[in-house]
Amino acid sequence: MPEAGTGPGEVGNELAERQHRNAGHDDSRISIIEAILLAMVALLAAWSGFAAAQWSTESRLALARSATNRTEASQAELRAMESRNFDGSTFDAWFTAYGADDEEAMALAERRFRPELEVAFHAWLETDPGTNPDAPPGPTYMPDYEEPDQALAAEKTAEADRLYEEGSHSAVTADDYVRITVLLASVLFIVGISGQFKIRRARHGLVAVGGAILAYSVILLIIAPKP
Repeated sequence: MPEAGTGPGEVGNELAERQHRNAGHDDSRISIIEAILLAMVALLAAWSGFAAAQWSTESRLALARSATNRTEASQAELRAMESRNFDGSTFDAWFTAYGADDEEAMALAERRFRPELEVAFHAWLETDPGTNPDAPPGPTYMPDYEEPDQALAAEKTAEADRLYEEGSHSAVTADDYVRITVLLASVLFIVGISGQFKIRRARHGLVAVGGAILAYSVILLIIAPKP
């Protein structure tokens, strides 16, 4: 007898079974992709959160050191002002005695000079201030007159400014990492809900969107300063 041909019903059943197998394979592939995306996002989100915390700590420490240096600069500035006022008063006493031609009072005033003023004072006398109209008004106007506290205040102020800039930059970097963490969290949400959709196109679309956001987040992580 001739071999029986395949009927229309059998062809339909075969096609339905093949589509079911393909759909199963497709669901398996997209599930694997979702699992890979979720694993990557979990690791990157942990790293991004750690980096944000590290930069935030760096910012707080730098700003605290800046405030400390600012305080020390103010204290040094105050000491420099007090020293300058003392030097001015002792020189005024010497000058008053000089005007009165009182050598004993002049010697007494000189003994009260601070070392920094004494050096500048002798340098000022060498300019012959009694007859030289171009002589500086007093020892404190001489290049030899040094104020260590004034120099320290300038140094501390510069360091405070530098640390403030460093702390501000660290704070901005920490905010950048927080934004990256939020992007990664959105990927977790998108990929997490994709499995709830029975329509494969919708599921594929959500996974594609999540993958695109993940790729963008990876680029941001690569170019961001490392803690």
